[in-house]
Amino acid sequence: MDKYITVIGLEIHAELLTKTKIFCGCAAGFGGGRNSRCCPICLGMPGTLPLLNKTAVEYAVRAGLALGCEINKFSVFDRKNYFYPDLPKSYQISQLYYPIVGRGEIPIEVNGVGKRIRINHIHLEEDAGKLIHDEVSGMTLADYNRCGIPLIEIVSEPDMRSAEDAMAYVEQISLLLKYAGVCDCKMEQGSLRCDVNISVMKQGSKRFGTRTEIKNINSVKNVGRAIRYEERRQIRLLESGGRVIQETRRYDAAADVTRSMRSKEDADDYRYFPEPDIMHVYISDEQLEAIRAELPEMPDARLARYTNICKLSKADALIFVKDKALSDLFDDVLASYNSPASVASFILTEFLRRVNLGELDINSMAFTAEQLGALVRLSNNEKISKNDAKEVFRIMAEKGGDPEQIAEQNGYIITVDMQRVEAEIGRILSENVSQVQQYRNGEKKVLGFIMGQCTKALRGAATPALIKTVLENKLNENAGSDGQTQS
Repeated sequence: MDKYITVIGLEIHAELLTKTKIFCGCAAGFGGGRNSRCCPICLGMPGTLPLLNKTAVEYAVRAGLALGCEINKFSVFDRKNYFYPDLPKSYQISQLYYPIVGRGEIPIEVNGVGKRIRINHIHLEEDAGKLIHDEVSGMTLADYNRCGIPLIEIVSEPDMRSAEDAMAYVEQISLLLKYAGVCDCKMEQGSLRCDVNISVMKQGSKRFGTRTEIKNINSVKNVGRAIRYEERRQIRLLESGGRVIQETRRYDAAADVTRSMRSKEDADDYRYFPEPDIMHVYISDEQLEAIRAELPEMPDARLARYTNICKLSKADALIFVKDKALSDLFDDVLASYNSPASVASFILTEFLRRVNLGELDINSMAFTAEQLGALVRLSNNEKISKNDAKEVFRIMAEKGGDPEQIAEQNGYIITVDMQRVEAEIGRILSENVSQVQQYRNGEKKVLGFIMGQCTKALRGAATPALIKTVLENKLNENAGSDGQTQS
């Protein structure tokens, strides 16, 4: 394989988060009964006329700005003609000659090496329906709920050279679209899908090989798997004296193979012509600036704020930035308790631990960000111990509730009682004479055992720091007169 270079370009299809479809008033959400969100317009019935969804246009522009692309103030819709059972009117309203978004670049990093992937353009179109293959009956059924949902297609240049490049590019596109608020990028639901164009050429060649297209890949992992299989297939074919043909293939994830679907069409095969029922789109400077002003803080800006203002390490800041929901939670908690280091530490440890255990879903929490901030404040101010804060959080994750009330109900609030502290520590030392002697003989590791006994006995009566101070004072107060501790 070292004799060959793999050349990859991607077409990423992202459904926009509008409330209604692009050319009619049908709901654009995911799910629902099959064929329950359709009307004569999105089904392409004779005599119907499409009406362009203004929000879809604004979201397409917003996506282009988020991805660092040029915005074309003039764009035109075209008809892309082809027959397929999931396309009831036998043509798709799309954009070919004058797309809404022009060129741009996306930075990626693979194995510590950065590079930039060029975007050729982004066009706005309607989505097709979905075919459901019933293997039991041997029938294929059509669900047209998805038909007419606004879609942007992000077309890259063939700048990627490995599966890792392609996976990093998809992840970065997904992250930026989620930050922009235009797509939820749930690949498992089909709201983000990827077509891979791939070819191989010999080292030193100036001419790309014949490409194949792998359609509708629905996970980042499968993008990588499909590319690795296809590059092996094409190289084996060339090495055996065969030739690669231009075709469309699909990826079978269960078998980890690509399979031929049909010969690859070119633009001429689709008989594009200007869509006669939709007027040309013009975007004024004022409209463009209004859309730009509505863009939220993007990942690079958040990373700079987290490292420069919040003083987080770059590694911790990147964990937040690469997960928008987690980053939003961090910011919301900071709004109620502005202690970045403490909040970040709790979220990155105890919060994510419970998420990873499946005990907590960041998208449907039983508590508010303000309540999480209150819990971190209680722990930070040593009104409850760090261990008890974890227990309070467990209860909050299961049932919700005010952290201070939960702590009070369970006896976790620390009220310093020095008389009790002195008495309890004295009692524990008298019950653990051998461990005390070990400590005074220089075996300092035994302190952890004694400290554990004291902390358990004094829960709610003192902070761990105070307990440790008093304990060490008592352990050391007679050490100087003990001959065994003298050198």
